[in-house]
Amino acid sequence: MKSIPLLLMGCGGVGRQLLHHIIDTRSLHAKQGLLLRVVGVSDSQTLVVAPDVFTTGLNDNYLAELCRLKSSGSSLTAMNKFGECQIFKNFEVTKKIVDVAALLGRSTGLVLIDCSASSETVGLLNRAVDLGCCIVLANKKPLTSKIEDYENFVLNLRQIRCESTVGAGLPVITSLIRIIASGDTVHRVVGSLSGTLGYVMSELEDGKPFSQVVRAAKSLDYTEPDPRDDLGGMDVARKGLILARLLGLKINMDDIKVDSLYPDEMGPCLMTIEEFMDKGLPLIDKDIAERVQKSSSEGNVLRYVCTIEGSRCQVGLQELPKNSPLGRLRGSDNLVEIYSRCYKKLPLVIQGAGAGNDTTAAGVLADVIDLQDRFP
Repeated sequence: MKSIPLLLMGCGGVGRQLLHHIIDTRSLHAKQGLLLRVVGVSDSQTLVVAPDVFTTGLNDNYLAELCRLKSSGSSLTAMNKFGECQIFKNFEVTKKIVDVAALLGRSTGLVLIDCSASSETVGLLNRAVDLGCCIVLANKKPLTSKIEDYENFVLNLRQIRCESTVGAGLPVITSLIRIIASGDTVHRVVGSLSGTLGYVMSELEDGKPFSQVVRAAKSLDYTEPDPRDDLGGMDVARKGLILARLLGLKINMDDIKVDSLYPDEMGPCLMTIEEFMDKGLPLIDKDIAERVQKSSSEGNVLRYVCTIEGSRCQVGLQELPKNSPLGRLRGSDNLVEIYSRCYKKLPLVIQGAGAGNDTTAAGVLADVIDLQDRFP
């Protein structure tokens, strides 16, 4: 039985779902000769670690209780009631994670999984890679930091997996890596990378007002608590930056042209969420309706997409033919078109659910399993 030690950073929706997936797939992985041994779990303030990281892990009952506790909004400090463990707080957390990485990285090996939403993990991840650990990311921010930090981080790309940072469980990054490795030249990537904005755009085709569609998306929990986090396009821009850098572009976030679906004067610093939803959104309806009508009159549809072509990466609304893969897209699916020498006239199209805790956690788990050959 091959044992793979794991340390999870981040106990939000994706992190908890990942732990449930690990528990639920025990018998499947046993048939494959694999044991995923969770030696530690941390949130932003607390780390719980197995008593002996060399030989044991946190058992499944303990992990299930941890998920229940975090779902209720409680602190990990209460986990000492449910089984033997070591607990570290605040400034001790990073130091202990480095200690575990140093102990296991060059002996049994360790997969450090970042399911947080923090931009502060880059230094820790770099240190872990230097210590021989493997890295799996759902967190986009380490891959969208300054280009110098990014290039230093990906020097050991063979130890890093990051499929879930773009398109959740969709094989977008894997497909691009395989195309590039084959010697094929990618000259254009265009995609709908936000399930929220995909839903909004397809609903607008039915003639519904923009404000009504956004409110419906929020009521369905498709949007962030503040829908401007989606409508501003920055999440799509982060995903676009990851793909652009994968294609070799040495760019930063400031180099990406991002078109927001709301004006600056409706930003979070100037309007509360309630004011934006009640008063701001209806003021945008007319402009969006006119753009939808103009696009329709020319046989096209509007889609909020990321386009990478040449040295350019931009994010915003585009008119696209109704019969194109992106034009036919409905609902909250993600879709990416990859144009290359081999896929010149008809692009490689990757489509499917591109968001959600379950799908994203499944992608993270698949990345972990993909690293198994790096373990004795």
